Amino acid sequence: MIPRNACNPGLMTLLRVGGIFSPEHLEATDILMAGGKIIALGNDLGIPEDWPIQVVEARDLIAVPAFIDQHVHVTGGGGEGGCGTRCPEITAREIAAMGIGTVVGVLGTDGISRSPADLLAKVRGLNAQGISAFMYTGAYRVPPPTLTGDIQRDLAWIPEVIGLGEIAISDHRSSQPRQDEIERIVSDTRIGAMLAGKRGICHFHIGDGKRGLEPLRRLLSETEIPADQVIPTHVNRHPALLEEAADYALAFNASVDVTAFEDAGDGLSGFDAVFRLLERGVAPQRITMSSDCNGSLPEFDANGTYLGMKVAKNTTLIADWQRLVREGVLPLESALGLISTNVARVLGLHTSKGRLAVGFEADVTLLDHELQPQQTFVAGKCIYGVSRTE
Repeated sequence: MIPRNACNPGLMTLLRVGGIFSPEHLEATDILMAGGKIIALGNDLGIPEDWPIQVVEARDLIAVPAFIDQHVHVTGGGGEGGCGTRCPEITAREIAAMGIGTVVGVLGTDGISRSPADLLAKVRGLNAQGISAFMYTGAYRVPPPTLTGDIQRDLAWIPEVIGLGEIAISDHRSSQPRQDEIERIVSDTRIGAMLAGKRGICHFHIGDGKRGLEPLRRLLSETEIPADQVIPTHVNRHPALLEEAADYALAFNASVDVTAFEDAGDGLSGFDAVFRLLERGVAPQRITMSSDCNGSLPEFDANGTYLGMKVAKNTTLIADWQRLVREGVLPLESALGLISTNVARVLGLHTSKGRLAVGFEADVTLLDHELQPQQTFVAGKCIYGVSRTE
């Protein structure tokens, strides 16, 4: 029986499932949620008759931490081919349907027609619709556009801002920042985050330029900035860059982010990239995956002339992740880290997200035997899926 003092009276939800992965497998099949938190885990939990509670019977499904996507163009990316090539915004349903409960919104090439203020409005809109949403201040260019005119103030005063990004380096679309400029914006992000009690990561877009990760290697070698302050993404853009990313992760005990490209072209799929990083000896805990969804996948010729583009989707992220488990590259417990536990740690959200544990936020995804999301709960509320409530 759950003790009566476990929570204050109010609407609660009890999930009865076939198994729980926290990400490690738990000897429990019941999750009790109230006040946006997980308040109990167990088997056949008894509920006092006078408690207002809804029961979700899902014995054919397994419960895992709701997925976290740290790189989402929530307001749409694109624009490299003119205003007619702007990508559409993403919807809360498109996010939740993939089992994703938390997203971090990002601006890319276009920091002109889309501003940090637009991004903040969209992030707050998603939160109002049930998605747990955050944002990076900035965009590709340096100095980065901000909300308050200052990176430190953005981090200190705006709760939704958890870092800076995506800053473009080694890319013909970047502003070609000098090394001292990179060092300054990273240090500003670090100080602003310290004042706000946040991790304050700097999310770096890595292009296919010849410098690769050299600016970040210099940053970590020549300054006192810790490796967990910096996250390079799109490191699977081409095989040589992925090899460099493996060396970078091993040399600095750093994390790297793999993009689940829908059409990898000359690069590697998210599945292949994770497989190769593991072969190189990179620890699974140092690898994350993100979708880049609703961003553009532009094609340029050798001279940098725009040829066309596609719009990225988050369906590829889940498909690549499922394949890693199905083909035995990683057991489910470790694979969950790539899109939940590891991401929560990287973002500094690890004390409340990325695990199914008492006191953590009640962000839960229910998967079927094919690892396909069937229901998504954020802060204890079902935001996607067919109702199974008794």
